[in-house]
Amino acid sequence: MRLLGVQGTGPLQPGCGALGPGTTGGQMQLHAMENAHWALLNQGEDNEMEMFGYKTEGCRRALCIAGYILSCGALWLVFYWKPAWDVRANCIPCSLQEADVVLLRTTDEFHLYSRKKVTWISVSALPSFKPGHPLIADESSVINEALMKPDLKVRCIQVQKIRYVWNISGKQFQKIGCLEDHHTCSDMHDKFGSGLSHEEQAVRKLICGPNTIDVRIVPIWKLLVKEVLHPFYVFQLFSICLWIADDYMEYASAILLMSLLSVSLTVYDLRKQSVKLHRLVESHTNVTVTVFRKTEGCQKVKSHQLVPGDTLVLTEGKSFLPCDAVLISGRCIVNESMLTGESIPVTKAPLPYANDSKPWKMHCSEEYKRHILFCGTEVIQTKADGRGLVKAIVLHTGFNTAKGDLVRSILYPKPINFKLYRDAMSFLMCLIVLAIAGMIYSVCIFALNGKETGEIVKKALDVVTIAVPPALPAALTTGIIYTQRRLKKKGIFCISPQRINMCGQLNLICFDKTGTLTEDGLDLWGVVPAEGNCFQEVHSFASGRTLPWGPVCGAMVSCHSLVLLDGRMQGDPLDLKMFEATGWEIEESGGDHVEDGGPVHATIIKPGPKASQVPVQGMAILQHFPFTSALQRMSVIAQEIGGARHVFMKGAPETVAEFCRPETVPLQFAKELQLYTAQGFRVIGLAHRVLQAGNQPAHLIREDMESGLAFLGFLIMENRLKRETKPVLEELSAARIRSVMVTGDNIQTAVTVAKNASMISPTSQVILVEANELPGTPAASVTWKLMEGSHLNGSKGLETGSCIENRVRSKAGCGGYHFAISGKSYQVIVQHCSDLLPRLLLNGTVFARMSPGQKSSLVEEFQKMGYYVGMCGDGANDCGALKVAHAGISLSEQEASVASPFTTRTPTIECVPQLIREGRAALVTSLCMFKYMALYSIIQYLGVLLLYWQLNSFGIYQFLFQDLAINTVIGVTMSLNGAYTKLVPYRPPSQLVSPPLLLSLVLNILFSLGLQICGFLVVQKQSWYSKEDISSACLPGNTSLANHSFSSTSLNRMGNASLGQEVDNGFKSYENSTVWLLSTINCIAVALVVSKGKPFRQPAYMNYQFVLALTVQLGVCIFLMFADMEGVYSIFDLVCTPPVWRVSMLIMLAIAFAASLLVEEAVTENRALWMWLKTCFRYKSQSRYQILRRLLSRDPAWPPLNTTTFSEATAIPAETDEVAYINLAFNSNEKTLTRGLAAPATSRHNPALATEHPHPDPLCVTWYSGGRTRL
Repeated sequence: MRLLGVQGTGPLQPGCGALGPGTTGGQMQLHAMENAHWALLNQGEDNEMEMFGYKTEGCRRALCIAGYILSCGALWLVFYWKPAWDVRANCIPCSLQEADVVLLRTTDEFHLYSRKKVTWISVSALPSFKPGHPLIADESSVINEALMKPDLKVRCIQVQKIRYVWNISGKQFQKIGCLEDHHTCSDMHDKFGSGLSHEEQAVRKLICGPNTIDVRIVPIWKLLVKEVLHPFYVFQLFSICLWIADDYMEYASAILLMSLLSVSLTVYDLRKQSVKLHRLVESHTNVTVTVFRKTEGCQKVKSHQLVPGDTLVLTEGKSFLPCDAVLISGRCIVNESMLTGESIPVTKAPLPYANDSKPWKMHCSEEYKRHILFCGTEVIQTKADGRGLVKAIVLHTGFNTAKGDLVRSILYPKPINFKLYRDAMSFLMCLIVLAIAGMIYSVCIFALNGKETGEIVKKALDVVTIAVPPALPAALTTGIIYTQRRLKKKGIFCISPQRINMCGQLNLICFDKTGTLTEDGLDLWGVVPAEGNCFQEVHSFASGRTLPWGPVCGAMVSCHSLVLLDGRMQGDPLDLKMFEATGWEIEESGGDHVEDGGPVHATIIKPGPKASQVPVQGMAILQHFPFTSALQRMSVIAQEIGGARHVFMKGAPETVAEFCRPETVPLQFAKELQLYTAQGFRVIGLAHRVLQAGNQPAHLIREDMESGLAFLGFLIMENRLKRETKPVLEELSAARIRSVMVTGDNIQTAVTVAKNASMISPTSQVILVEANELPGTPAASVTWKLMEGSHLNGSKGLETGSCIENRVRSKAGCGGYHFAISGKSYQVIVQHCSDLLPRLLLNGTVFARMSPGQKSSLVEEFQKMGYYVGMCGDGANDCGALKVAHAGISLSEQEASVASPFTTRTPTIECVPQLIREGRAALVTSLCMFKYMALYSIIQYLGVLLLYWQLNSFGIYQFLFQDLAINTVIGVTMSLNGAYTKLVPYRPPSQLVSPPLLLSLVLNILFSLGLQICGFLVVQKQSWYSKEDISSACLPGNTSLANHSFSSTSLNRMGNASLGQEVDNGFKSYENSTVWLLSTINCIAVALVVSKGKPFRQPAYMNYQFVLALTVQLGVCIFLMFADMEGVYSIFDLVCTPPVWRVSMLIMLAIAFAASLLVEEAVTENRALWMWLKTCFRYKSQSRYQILRRLLSRDPAWPPLNTTTFSEATAIPAETDEVAYINLAFNSNEKTLTRGLAAPATSRHNPALATEHPHPDPLCVTWYSGGRTRL
């Protein structure tokens, strides 16, 4: 049948044949037509998936059931592990519209499959349903589009707690439980402002499901079954059955007991986590709320009955929101610490009533979140407006909410693509190949000696259980478990443990400035008023003088977001400092202030005892537009009591100046701004205008209100560095970990703070990069200015001269310069000359005036260059960047929030080096455990194969001693090493397939093989050796006598055949005793050799549990070697050998240990040797940023200085309709750079197009230097 062939849109996409998921989603069309087998689910979101339609076929199903029975459940188990195989075996491909089973595949690099059954929801049972009428009043709703007639049913699937219904007209599954985004602002008010009817609410509840974030406590039996069906335990069960069949009852019982203990502990831990998560969400799952019904008015209902479109009435008092809702009337003050990690109260404003045709989110642009009340956040205070009630329309319910998203991220964590884990699986496959070779060897040996088929099969399968360590994947995570506990003791909490190992690879950290590098609390230094197009004398608050009344004072007392809660002022620290300096006080007024449209709940501010004499009684804040990072400003409408109304604005000086009349902005604006920012002050711009009488604040839109302002001056805030900042940044710099500042503050202030914090060294130069779009053209200009921070008067802010340019360029090779760039310039460069971006990022240190979206983009761009990026912020405006980074660290009081994988209760950046140290220790621990587990298995494997040569093997208790007393104890204690106290200037290896590690494995395997072969062969050359008589070495006639007990026992055994048969169970031989003792003690020696300490972990001798374990193990082994105790030797299937031979074995072990230790320390762990070898073989790092660094070090014209370059768009005719941009000045002939750094072929900025495609491009961007000289 034809699949995913979209008529009229092009040919059938490759890979979309009958086999279904054989292609990538990027090659396919988004919308699936009627006969489409494939579609995208959640396109563009983090949980994007491909979905494929299948229909269950009876014959296939019957055959599969027969296969389950005939294979004793093995086929079912394979299908359990491989859902895609299960679906393809039981079903046939079909269109999604006909499917009763949907196969899902993630679009990330993991391509994880899952199987979902399509279910039906019947609406005919609803008493209010009328056939032939729409289900709900909103005819454009997806609920109406999902109803199948005449069946009156809705098809749906549930994926990761989210319900999706089949849109019949759209031919796709759509998320339900959300209010559609296409509604305009007026629709939101008119359609939903008066509430839903009971009938419509019932329909929505049936289709969308209850409004609950229901995390049920998983029953123990379910956890047990799921854990037992893990491949590790299935392999253990297979091994136990094999051992029982081979009469290894004691060994099988011991392993079974250990496996049950391990399963019990795992199930207990999972159960504990399930209970903890259940309790986390249970408290706010079902609360009583007030809703507004269309006919009945206000009603009390349980929150689980809320549906998208309901009108929620917010009453007075504190409460937690059970859903996401958009505020349409009144105001709210909420605590969003669950989302951002910051406990500063946030003011929410109502959605404006606008008659345009734009969807409400587009109308509100980047400000739309200030209208949304998020689930899980706490409503601290409500303020009604003239319309009486504080209303909000329910947007999302259940797991579609912000809190639901947090819970889902915990329930379904995103897999981490870390090379260490991929390499571990690859090496596991190599061990399987080795096991197959051992099986072939075993079959040949036992078959040639005429053994029975059953015994041959058991011996061959036994090799698999020895060669492949089933605990290898688990061993790689032990270091993570211990590290997570150590981090928790230090106040660092982690909700994504798999990211701990990635912390060990971090080589670039992005820091927010305010609240992260600098103190949260700002000190008000002074005010620089502006009047008559000139700046006036600075008013310093240090003198204790209060500010006289005027527009500047009016702005300071009214333009803020402070609230009065329980008699205390709360809000942004900057606003607090600014308001406290005025001496005014806040008081609440419920409805005393009367406007033309009725009473308005306003915030009243009045002069306090410490305030200066003022001619007004006070001010009332009527309208409030809160500060947002994207807009970089806030504004209010305030009215003098009994006087005029004013508009006050506060924000970034450059942004505020754009809204002011040009004649009010002083000519020395830039110079004065640089004067203070160069000293590290935080500068805030102030502006105002008087509102004309008759303008009602509630009807004014922000754009009209914020126009034609008069510039008032600068508010100067002193922002001190935290005392921990400079030492931490110096420590990171010494460890060659880049530090980058990403802030929303002024660029000059950021550069000064970076210098004061040692992020930029005193000898380095800072180059300011400014990019601007050229009006009316698709071109841009880039200006390169050399900043000299030592000149505070601004007259020498830009240096020119060939001597300075040569000096800076001479430092380019060693990174002696730094780029500083603003968010606006960053955006222009991304859009118009993205080929230039990697070169800027290579030495970009200060990124100022960055919006939250630009912060996330910057982190992703660094990651594309090959950096392992960490992000440290206070959680307020950094949530996106914290999520995107390899390791996001939020300085938050919350144990876990949606903001970041890591949170710390310590509000300083000291946690960053702590996390890196612990990450490095965890990573090295994983590598050590991998090496030990692999070597242990191979050592045991080699010993068994040697004994197979004589049709022998290790005894039951010999295996038991090695696996339990040696391997398990070492596995538990080796990972206990803590992190080393110092960060060294290089990182541990992140992959297993590396020359040093492979060499270490190969050499240790060779040493072990040589040791065992030597013992195996040399023992046969001894004069006392006898293959038939295992007591010959200790007979009285032998020159090397054992103790008398063994001699008498041996004599009695020679005289009593039956007793000899009882004592000798077939394992005893001189070769067995020799090889087992050598391999056992060799495992202990290897554990000591591979357990690394400095420079990433504490030395092994400081791991007291590990040292004690090795000491006891070695003591027991030497005791067994020299004990000559009949009972002990009988249990461990050992035979008596002369003391000389025992000493000889110790000498062989000592030589092997010395060789292994020497090679490990002098070769495989010798960093200087490997660096010398890299130099000899001219090996260079293939990381993209390293390739670019080498290229730029050879470019004498880089970096550009004191020049402006322009991009000029020239239309060139072409046969294709595609558009491409090339950058001739920055093209490179280095193939690796073109291949590694060029944008993909679908990008508009691809330098490779200039050389790879000879045909002309339709639009070619050519760069020119200042003066129009072609580069």
